[in-house]
Amino acid sequence: MLATTLHGPGDIRVEQVPDPVITAPTDAVVTVTHACICGSDLWPYQGVSPSKPGARIGHEFLGRVAEVGAGVTTLRPGDLVVAPFMFSDGECVYCREQLPTSCVNGGMWGKANDGGQGEALRVPFADATLVKLPADADEALMPALLSLSDVLPTGHHAASIAGVRPGATVAVVGDGAVGLCGVLAARRLGAERIIAMGRHEARTAIARAFGATDVVAARGEEAVAAVAELTGGEGAHAVIEAVGTAQSMQTAISITRPGGGIGYVGVPHVGGEGLDINRLFTRNIALRGGVAPARSYIEELLPDVLSRAIDPSPIFDSTMKLSQVAEGYAAMNERRALKVLITP
Repeated sequence: MLATTLHGPGDIRVEQVPDPVITAPTDAVVTVTHACICGSDLWPYQGVSPSKPGARIGHEFLGRVAEVGAGVTTLRPGDLVVAPFMFSDGECVYCREQLPTSCVNGGMWGKANDGGQGEALRVPFADATLVKLPADADEALMPALLSLSDVLPTGHHAASIAGVRPGATVAVVGDGAVGLCGVLAARRLGAERIIAMGRHEARTAIARAFGATDVVAARGEEAVAAVAELTGGEGAHAVIEAVGTAQSMQTAISITRPGGGIGYVGVPHVGGEGLDINRLFTRNIALRGGVAPARSYIEELLPDVLSRAIDPSPIFDSTMKLSQVAEGYAAMNERRALKVLITP
């Protein structure tokens, strides 16, 4: 079968790899029908984070069950399923506490197991990991359903832990797919005012469509001043940090009002240089974040996606075949694409 492999910075290939097989009774084999490239996939692509030459890559996918192990009880061949970006056993202490991303037996696709950007893959702990979708789900819904694998639950996680509530003023730092889903999540949770912070007009147009009431197309002190002006000097009740740089974290801290909260989900590509502990302390700002436990949110968000109450599909602004995946990476890396959808 064919799968995407990474051989070094900028060196993405589609190669023949062994077909996936059942190795444990709790496994399933899934044929991938839709996958995508994540912004975090660009870090190993750029050489910012390490990877082994020839490593499989990709952690967002949906597809159909091709085969199940003898211990799988909730899934059958032919079922349409979506997978969160990490697999988990559903039984360990962290899974029981709704934190499957810390599962003692779990891992991330493409690191501890097969990658999602390929024709098929083996899914450990299939009952606990996979979420079954309606068999007759409209093909037009597939991009929105695919977002449940990562970016939509991650945006929701950021909004929830930041303390978004009805009537709140929310600021979203970052106009990537996660930031845009944070806008969508803030609207879903009842925010009255949503300030999207980004400089790319095509992306901020999506933010407005998702519910942003204001756009700040600036960075650094200029951005902080703009949010202060929009909020009468008070700042936002809740801030979503969806970038992961020192500057973006400093901006998030600076635009949060006293007593507010920050939900940070931007994958860090620096250390903690931007963390102003003194300002967090003196202004009573709560800071929470990390790897979003996507599996814990999928079933909550799924009905709204199926009913089209929320539609995250505009984040996919480019669709390519698996054979074109190298061009997809280049397009996202060069900001010619927001998020690339991959089909067989």
